[in-house]
Amino acid sequence: MFDQIDNSFTNFLPADPIKENFVRQVKNACYSFLEPTPCSNPVLITYSKKLAMELEISEEKCLSTEFTQYFAGNKIYPNTNPYAMCYGGHQFGHWAGQLGDGRAINLFEALVNDKRYAFQLKGAGKTPYSRSADGLAVLRSSIREYLCSEAMYHLGIPTTRALSLITTGDQVWRDMLYDGNADYEPGAVVTRVAPSFIRFGNFQILAAQNDETNLQKLADYTITHFFPSLDKNDYLGLLKEVVRSTMSLIVEWERVGFVHGVMNTDNMSILGLTIDFGPYGWIDNFDPNWTPNTTDRQEKRYRFGNQANIAYWNVYQLANALFPIIKDEKAIERILDDVPQMYLNLTQSMKFSKIGLPVLENQNLITDLDKLLYQSEMDMTLFYRNLSNYTHETKESHISSLADMSYSSHFEKYKNAWQNWFQDYGVAMDNNFDADRKKKMNNVNPKFVLRNYIAQMAIDKAYQGDYSLVEELNVALTAPYEDNEINEKWFCKRPDWAKTKVGCSMLSCSS
Repeated sequence: MFDQIDNSFTNFLPADPIKENFVRQVKNACYSFLEPTPCSNPVLITYSKKLAMELEISEEKCLSTEFTQYFAGNKIYPNTNPYAMCYGGHQFGHWAGQLGDGRAINLFEALVNDKRYAFQLKGAGKTPYSRSADGLAVLRSSIREYLCSEAMYHLGIPTTRALSLITTGDQVWRDMLYDGNADYEPGAVVTRVAPSFIRFGNFQILAAQNDETNLQKLADYTITHFFPSLDKNDYLGLLKEVVRSTMSLIVEWERVGFVHGVMNTDNMSILGLTIDFGPYGWIDNFDPNWTPNTTDRQEKRYRFGNQANIAYWNVYQLANALFPIIKDEKAIERILDDVPQMYLNLTQSMKFSKIGLPVLENQNLITDLDKLLYQSEMDMTLFYRNLSNYTHETKESHISSLADMSYSSHFEKYKNAWQNWFQDYGVAMDNNFDADRKKKMNNVNPKFVLRNYIAQMAIDKAYQGDYSLVEELNVALTAPYEDNEINEKWFCKRPDWAKTKVGCSMLSCSS
């Protein structure tokens, strides 16, 4: 399949000298070699045709037994040595020490058309970092991981990818809601693909261990392979680039209403990618206070409207980890002090693009809109996509149609406020006429997003042995901005039954 295997991470950085695969604390190393746990009966459920084409893997090869064996973890690809990464992190704001790839196993890196791709299995068995877990994954979480990875990519949001979804034929013991009602579920493995899976936590664990030598090696490796525009040893420049890409990523999440759900520092990519799809979700009604994570139900640390603040906090922790090799406190402070204004500029540009206008000095149009969307419990996806159809001639019918996009039983009390907002919006449109307004708005406001209830419907069918909805969504998510039949089918409010159904709103970290 791949002519150029190039395992730069393991060639450049130090390995754990212990070869046995048992849970332990790892020192002075960036990874541990190990092999995936073979499964009894791997079966390919689906794969990303778009990614396979990019990787130059033919359909025949993807459907082969060999492909399934490699990406289920049953067979080791030639000239490769699988490994798990060592990293630490802050979880829910508290330092958790060593974490690492507890259920992820990195297979190899390959160069395809001069681009680097790292391949990783999620759910292929225990690693030295699995702590009390088994390193396996269940089908429902694997379906969510697979679908969301590809959905984010086609929405134009930086993300890790998913190449394949394979069932293992084995049963996995899981307590889905952490409520003492554990049960056996079908196991599965997802193949994840990215230029690199390095996280903030890879740097944090070395800094916590006072391992400045390997901290510098990791930074050198990262700059050399992923930030070639930076000079060697420009660790301050590395921090600046990561801060920029991280805050840009958060704004992209906000644009489509995505909530990550567990923005721990070990879940933050050094490349500004969306990584680790656990209790994520897309907001239905616009609610800055919503979190999809049951573990976060009380504190709401990772709620939709707080993701930028958490990103800022996380890059601050990365700065602390890099300080031993930057050694310039004032320079670091200047970078961090610029973050609020950077975020403000990015989010203003994004929000005005969603309503089809250039950034205006008068911010009331955006402030009032956010307030109205929240108060009237407006479906975010429906509102913004339909807004591109608004004209002066359709004003009254458009405002009347808002009731059908609202989850509120008291929508009428906000109708006058909406009348006033659209009056101001119409004036702004006239003053900033753009013949391509509709096209531009439809390019930033998706028609299809992978709402939790939709993913859960696919999971429910899959647990009955029916993968037809997984395949339907696999097609729908490749063209989220298009007006087509399949997107029209899902262009509707969350049904009432899904508001409280398990998996359709909030999820646990086991989801």
